[in-house]
Amino acid sequence: MAQAGWLVAAWLLLLMAGLVAAPLAQAQEDGNGDNGRPLVIVLTLDGAVSPASADYLVRGIEEAQERDAELVLLEMDTPGGLVTAMRDIIRAILNSPVPVVTYVAPQGARAASAGTYILYASHVAAMAPATNVGAATPVSLIGGGEDGGPSWPPGKQDEDEDGKNETKGKQAAKPVPVPGGSAEMRKAINDAVAHIRALAEQRGRNADWAEKAVREAVSISAAEALDENVIDLIARNRTELLAELDGREVQTAAGSRTLHTQHAQIEQITPGLRSQFLSVIANPSVALVLLMLGLGGLVMEGSHPGAILPGVVGAICLLLALYAFQLLPVNFAGLGLILLGVVLMVSEAFVPAFGVLAIGGVLSFIIGAVILMRTGTPAWDVALPTIVGIAIAGVGVIGGILWLAIRSHRHPVVSGSEEMLGAVAEVVGDFEGRGLVHVHGERWQAESAEPLVRGQRVVVTGRNGLILSVRANMENTT
Repeated sequence: MAQAGWLVAAWLLLLMAGLVAAPLAQAQEDGNGDNGRPLVIVLTLDGAVSPASADYLVRGIEEAQERDAELVLLEMDTPGGLVTAMRDIIRAILNSPVPVVTYVAPQGARAASAGTYILYASHVAAMAPATNVGAATPVSLIGGGEDGGPSWPPGKQDEDEDGKNETKGKQAAKPVPVPGGSAEMRKAINDAVAHIRALAEQRGRNADWAEKAVREAVSISAAEALDENVIDLIARNRTELLAELDGREVQTAAGSRTLHTQHAQIEQITPGLRSQFLSVIANPSVALVLLMLGLGGLVMEGSHPGAILPGVVGAICLLLALYAFQLLPVNFAGLGLILLGVVLMVSEAFVPAFGVLAIGGVLSFIIGAVILMRTGTPAWDVALPTIVGIAIAGVGVIGGILWLAIRSHRHPVVSGSEEMLGAVAEVVGDFEGRGLVHVHGERWQAESAEPLVRGQRVVVTGRNGLILSVRANMENTT
């Protein structure tokens, strides 16, 4: 007992030492890196702006605040993404007391669509050579169409008497309505214009070009962006960027701040398990596979009650798929066609439609999968090999079912009353009229119009309830 007490006391002392040491270690890390050097937190946005990437970036900015970092360096290469995720990132940047420097890199990268807004919201906007920014026109993500675009022609502005385009002072170029335009899209674009102009005014950048990037989807190179006052500087690499930032004064939510980035300690923060998990299930191809597994598992459980495993797996996959679709720009027409296809393929197993329902279901599924996430952004499209693979698997399953049905139709009946007809039985004891016969390992009552003897082979010719009608087997008699 005494030894156990000493072990408990030692464990408690170690626990208390850990509790004391953790804040001290954190305090040493906060604000400075090794040897008192300023700390630069590096975050990476490589790919579409999604709820997963927004969760990662927001948490990274919050960690930089907790550690009193000198600045957050966001290295970005994105084709765009969801507006809701983009606004979460921008909100975190605008309210951060730690300066956020967005750097479009490496060379050949881009800050398109949502990336343009994030670049404008940042305290310092930088780009590497051979990169581009722009093309920030909103795109409808719920289908409906290609006719839902802007209701004014690109580049149409107020014209003076000489026919030259001009912008009056700081007033934005006014759109010229075109018949047949979508009111919903006009609202989305006007909202996007107001948002990016507000960001430009906040950071002192070119608001007129920002509006042009939204209304006309224009894109410019890094050199042009510097000339147009869209970005603050161009740097070939991270080292050159930090050297350029040293001594620069920026305005944050906490007030004016001078950057000290010379000889800074750089620490890369990678996405956590939660962000990685969200990123995986928010992949359009993965979400589509989860949907098919979920529906298939529930259908299998319904047709084979008590299997349990298909139902459990199907329910989990279906819930994950539904959650993933909340994170994705789903075209509801495509989702409806996929569900219709699944219903038609399942109905083929219960309705004798000679493959018509199955073929229609496969076609409906393929069409729905193609347009499920048709947004104009490759990052949100379902991979064609995934669609083809699922379609081939569906056709294979349906073909297998049809093959089994045809094969079973050609085989003799092996169960039920029909299977008993023609079966050969053996007489248990001599009888005339009614007696017992042995067939399929069982004893049955039988009727015969002729006397039968024990051991004689007879053929079953009919059944009336639990009584068989038999006659002597002329080929095999005993």
